[in-house]
Order: sequence, then structure tokens, then C-alpha cells
Amino acid sequence: MTAEPDRRDGSREVVLDVTGMTCAGCETHVVEALRAVPGVDRAGASHPRGEAVIRCAGNVPDSALEDAVRRAGYEGAVRHDDPDVSSIGPAAGNGRTGSADDSIDLIVLGGGSAGFAAALKAAENGARVAMVNAGALGGTCVNVGCVPSKTLLRAAEAVHRRQHHGFAGIATDRGPVDWKAVRTDKDALVEELREDKYWKVLKAQPNVTLFEQRGTVASDGSVGLEDGTRLTAGATIITTGSSPWAAPIPGLGDGEYLDSTTAMELQRLPESLVVIGAGFVGVEQGQIFARLGVRVTVISRRDTILPREDPAIGRALAGYLAEEGIEVVTGAHVERVTYGDGEAGVHYRTDAGGGTVQAERVLVATGRRANTAGFGLPEAGVGLGERGEILVDDHFQTTNPRIYAAGDVTGEPMFVYVAAYAGAMAAENALRGNPLIRDLDTVPRVTFSDPAVAAVGLTETVAAERGYDARTSVLPLDYLPRALAARDTRGFVKLVADGNSRKMLGAHILAAEAGEMITEVTLAVRFGLTIDDLTSTFHPYLTLSEGIKLAAQTFDKDVATLSCCAA
Repeated sequence: MTAEPDRRDGSREVVLDVTGMTCAGCETHVVEALRAVPGVDRAGASHPRGEAVIRCAGNVPDSALEDAVRRAGYEGAVRHDDPDVSSIGPAAGNGRTGSADDSIDLIVLGGGSAGFAAALKAAENGARVAMVNAGALGGTCVNVGCVPSKTLLRAAEAVHRRQHHGFAGIATDRGPVDWKAVRTDKDALVEELREDKYWKVLKAQPNVTLFEQRGTVASDGSVGLEDGTRLTAGATIITTGSSPWAAPIPGLGDGEYLDSTTAMELQRLPESLVVIGAGFVGVEQGQIFARLGVRVTVISRRDTILPREDPAIGRALAGYLAEEGIEVVTGAHVERVTYGDGEAGVHYRTDAGGGTVQAERVLVATGRRANTAGFGLPEAGVGLGERGEILVDDHFQTTNPRIYAAGDVTGEPMFVYVAAYAGAMAAENALRGNPLIRDLDTVPRVTFSDPAVAAVGLTETVAAERGYDARTSVLPLDYLPRALAARDTRGFVKLVADGNSRKMLGAHILAAEAGEMITEVTLAVRFGLTIDDLTSTFHPYLTLSEGIKLAAQTFDKDVATLSCCAA
């Protein structure tokens, strides 16, 4: 027999011994040649094992497969003495079981956004993938990050809007919040998306097998599992993500403090909350709880909030938060935390002197750190940075050439879309010999506060430091018809361009839906579009995106003197 000719659907699996493959690029050539054979459903190849595995219709002759490999420049012979050819996907995509004897082309350690992107890209290329993941499938984004926090932000916004909407003649409502119902609704959404976007996707991938165990990496790229199984493959990608990190503040650990994960799991809302840290997590979660009725104080070590952003954005947003009743303390060094009588005291010092904030709970939002402990990385020759992140080159390859890494674990911008980009590219490079080079120069970022913050590219200061003739334009939203009609003119659009070439260099937006406005400028910065390209492009009237055109016009004109119909 050739392989398994008696499958219920009439297909069979075939193993070919292939000689002449020396790299991942050779594997790609063999797979492409086999896929071109009529009747071939799936194909994978491994140059370390010198074989290809094909699933095809039962009437596809062996000679057709061998001839296809020969035309690609290699020699192939169907193996007739191997009864076990389960390597193309033995678990039929059920994501539950796997065997150390399975043929594997790529091991992915981690089951979050970067891991899924790597596994799916590899499977798309015909590779057989082992995914090793002990935690909740889906990683940070769907479980404890983007999805739960953004749905809570919308819930909090709904509470705020019913009290503060800016429209005459519309009654306001200050009814209580049912936090248990809000939290339950959030948890239901997380479970739904985890099932639909991860489990169901995984089950539909016959080339991907999930091992629900913790794994440890060895220097040869193999991964040892908790049950003693050892997985081997041509390459391994580490995508183990990140976790909330608490700054080493004296006394902090003497009591039970919250982080961005546990805060969203509270069984009841506290009366008061102090947030240590004013990056995007601290600002978002501070505003969530304030709008749900909690008395909130946000403490920033820097002189503004959102210190990565243009300083004007941090100053303006701090003012809007203060208008909602959130106390914002900037330029404050937290010296210690004390606990007693059902409250925590956060003691800080500024240039003006010392102070203490008393609150029922403390939420620490001082950043995230890569999950690299306990995976055997130093012993495997994988270099780590000062904050524990995996060091990678522009191909996402680590200091061990058999091991790649992608996503939060590398310390790159910790956004789900960056993780997906990196995971897919790492898989391509691991399987094909590093043909792709990363480009993270134009990564947009969004803080989902209200008003929201979005930015891409260079600030005015950085542009000048890099030698550009930095020019800026600032459009207050008082001049944007959409904002006027919505009775919400908080914020502005700030564009940065090169005065010589007029090419766009960056954008910094504070607006109700800033995240929906940033993509246009991201494309402009990435592809070298100019001020004139933006002003000459149609922008629908009474949209927030029209603010991009008006801001571009502001480089050369006073928009206060323009009609709504001015081109």
C-alpha cells in the first residue's frame, strides 16, 4: 500500500522521500510543486527529515507526485513501507491531542495572538505545526486585555453619556450601575470571542495540533512537555506574551493591590481607587471606574499623563479627566504604600512637597514585562534584554538561530496587531530562510480614553532632531463640523510634515473617535504622501475624518476663514 487509501472520503495520505532539500526555501518549492498536482488537497515538506507528506484524492498516481517533485529540481520516491503517515495533521484539527511521533515542521510555544498568527501562516504554507500552550487560549488580548477593557470602556461611556450628552431638551439619568451585570456581560463576550476566534479557528486547521501543557525549550530548538514528551521540529517560535508588572514600591506587596487583570474581575466596585501609573492602561482603567461611580485618583511619575504622546495631548486629556472628577497628580514619585483600617495610603513626593492619597483599593499600572521565566531560555542560548524580553534581529530570529520569537515577549510595541504581524513574519522566516525584514516605523497606537488618543510617526521634536524641517498644523475640533454637530469639540488634530518635501511625518489626535481617524495618516506616513495629497483627496462632509483634510489645509490656510464647502 502507499499510505491510507481507505479513508472515508476516498483520499489518501502519501509520504515521499525527497533528496536535495537543504533549507526552508527548498521546502516551499517542493510544497508548491505538489500543490499544483490535480487532486492534491494538502502538502507539507521537511528538509531535516528529507520527506514530503501529501493528502490527495485516491486516484492520484504515485508517478504524478514524483514527477512534480522532480520538475521542482529534487528527487522524490513514494515510501511504501511506512504504515504511520499521520504527520500531516493527526488530530484533524481538534487542537486537543498530539504525539511526539508526529512529524512537525514548526513548534509554536504560546497560544496568543502572535502564536496563532505564526501557526496559521505556517499551516497556510503547508507546514505541520505543534502549538504548545498551557494557559487560556487567545492570550492577553481576548482574555484580559483589549476585549474586556474596551467593552467596559463602552459600558462606562454609556453611563457617562446618559448624564453628560450636551443636548438641550434631553433628560439626564443618574441611576445606579449594576456592576455584576456589566462584569457578567463582559465575561460572556470574552468567552464568545475565545471560542469563535481561537478554538473554532484552531479546530478548522488540520495541520495544527495543540498540546495543552507547559513547554521548556532546549538549545536544539526542541520543546519538552510536562508529561515527558519531547517535540522536535526544524524551528521553534516563542510567543509567550507578557504580564502586568508592578514597580518596586516599598510596602506595596504588604497588601492586596490590583493590576489591569484583577481590576476587571472585581466582585464589587470600591468606593475609591488610586491608580499608580498614567500610561494608556492607567488612564483607560481610571476613567472606566470613575464613570462607574468610583472616586479615582491617577498618579503619574512624569509631568503629564500618557508620557509617550505629544505633551499637548497629555495636558489636554488631563484637563478633561479633571472635569469628570478624576484627580490627576503629575510629577509624583511614589515613595511607599501603607495599608490599614480598610484603606491603602499612597505616599508620594513632588517638587512642591509630599502628599498622601487614601483609597479603598490601589491599582498598579506601571507597565508590562515579557513572560520569559521558566521556559529554559538562557540555557537554550536565547538572549534576554534588561527587562527580560527576548532579543531578536530584524527577522525575529533570536541569538539561537533555530529559535524565533514574536509578540509581547520581544518587548516590541505591545499591540495585538503588532503581535499578529510579527508572528506571521517569524513563521515565514523560520520556514523559508529569513526572506522578510520587519518594519515597525509606522505603527499606529490608540488609547481608548474619552476623548481618545491616536498617534503615528514622529512628533515635532523628534522630527527636528532627525534633521527634518519640521512643520506642524493644529486643528482644534471647534472647527470640525462633525464635532460641532455632535456637541463634543474636545480635542484637536496635530499633523507633522517636512517643510521641504511636504511629506507627512506624523499625526497626533485627541478626539472622541481618534482611533477611527488615524489609519489615513498612517498610510500617508508609510507611503510618503504629502500635505497636498491629503487636501486634494475627497473627505465626506460631517465625518471626523474630515478633520484630517482640514488639519492639512491648516498648514497653508486659516481654516477659521473657510466655508464648509471650501476645497
